[in-house]
Amino acid sequence: MTTAGLNVRTKAAAIMPAYVDTIMMLERLHRRMQEVVKDALDRAGIDEINAVQALMLYNIADQELSVSELRARDYYTGSNSSYNVKKLVEAGFICYAKSRVDRRCSRISLGERGKEIHALVAQAYEKHANTLGCVGGVEADDLTAINRSLGKLDRFWEDQVQYRL
Repeated sequence: MTTAGLNVRTKAAAIMPAYVDTIMMLERLHRRMQEVVKDALDRAGIDEINAVQALMLYNIADQELSVSELRARDYYTGSNSSYNVKKLVEAGFICYAKSRVDRRCSRISLGERGKEIHALVAQAYEKHANTLGCVGGVEADDLTAINRSLGKLDRFWEDQVQYRL
């Protein structure tokens, strides 16, 4: 094997533990965030929806969009977004209407109940932001650095899939 080949293998061996730890941490954080949202729902006495559905409502916010646009945001790992949207429409959290421009497409937006859940999640996020530094020891610069690294990782993984690297 060439020296260049050994250097590549050595670098790969050096980064592998941190890479696997990052993947595992991302999975754990995703589950933990859902637990945090579920806790906010429980504290408010809301048991009609789950954490994934509450996060969907939060991310819709004041927008009107299609289900495919919502799904394209990739926030709903491990969930069936069409099923969740159907349940949220049936429960009155989301308003569902045919597009005025293209009747084959449907548009969704928050109903009054959905706006209440959006506000609840926003309130939990604001509480976290206010205590993240003093309780969690995490500052804005820390989050900026994390987001920069996660953005690079996201682009790397997207390239792996898109270009079959």
